[in-house]
Amino acid sequence: MNSPDTAADDAAAPICSAKGCRADAVWVLAWNNPKLHTPERRKTWLACEEHREHLSSFLGVRGFLKDVVTLAEWESAGPDPAR
Repeated sequence: MNSPDTAADDAAAPICSAKGCRADAVWVLAWNNPKLHTPERRKTWLACEEHREHLSSFLGVRGFLKDVVTLAEWESAGPDPAR
């Protein structure tokens, strides 16, 4: 049985952005659409190990992908007003 604390911890864990995936996120894919966003603006998708390459390719072929870093690196970088 889950305690309320465990359930809250599970709900707060970042998950992969791939459709239907509920795996823990390991990667952050930073991107922007130059037709909609200023050059410094970064939107993010999260990815598990299994979906990192697929999501990166999806953004890459459109020219949107700007950076791929681990979730730990992204979180340690702190807040960025452009995000």
